[in-house]
Amino acid sequence: MSKPNARKLVLGLLLASDGAPLEVKYAIAACALFRITENSVRVTLARLCADGLIRASGRGEYVIGPEGERLHAAVSEWRAAEQRVGTWQGRYVLVHIGPLPRGDRRAVLRRERALSLYGLRELERGLYVRPDNLVGGSPWLRERLLEVGLEPQAAVFTGDTFDAEREAYISTLWDGAALSSAYAEERERLEAWLSRRGELDGDAAARESYLLGAAAIRRVVFDPWLPEPLVDVRARARFVETVRRFDAAGRAIWREVAGGNTRMPLANPIG
Repeated sequence: MSKPNARKLVLGLLLASDGAPLEVKYAIAACALFRITENSVRVTLARLCADGLIRASGRGEYVIGPEGERLHAAVSEWRAAEQRVGTWQGRYVLVHIGPLPRGDRRAVLRRERALSLYGLRELERGLYVRPDNLVGGSPWLRERLLEVGLEPQAAVFTGDTFDAEREAYISTLWDGAALSSAYAEERERLEAWLSRRGELDGDAAARESYLLGAAAIRRVVFDPWLPEPLVDVRARARFVETVRRFDAAGRAIWREVAGGNTRMPLANPIG
């Protein structure tokens, strides 16, 4: 497990805030668990403000800024992500971004991150695809993609009449076997840690619960939420349920370490 940097931790703390301000003193205390200095935290806060990812909300307090807000809702809703998965009838949602400019690097990164966040893969140059198995279909997906950074000029539509070659190729865009194996392996890793957490002191438990929990939550956030037979849906459900239990345990640990503050940093896909 690699040590996080101040940027990831501060943004993770804010993503876990449910809109509440983050006090600088708590950010400093949380980062100190990972031997990140107070100076590094203060420099990071200033840089994140300059990037528009956070903003000051009062003396010594910060909240998610306009740039960070793009992804805040998508990340914070990870516990209920399964509820947006519906029945797959064999159709696909396609997103065509061919005409969109590529000169603005920041816009391109936002666009690519939005497509990745909702499990879209490139079928042909400028044309992305995913199974149409999310509740609300293409209208809902278009709305969410726009919220997290896709430009409104992109075309979002459904399709179900591909030639045999493309139909076969689409199923290879996601490694379903690897995803299914990862669900089981990650679940076992989290369960093993939960069974031995009583052996760790408070600070060590807080550090490890963040490192393991953030990686697991990130996997949930960026999961493509594919239908059967592309992945083992039951293995995914068991994994997500374990992540929820792990998150609850981690929050309890951080409450003890932080004197009542239940905020454990979330996975941070912003930067």
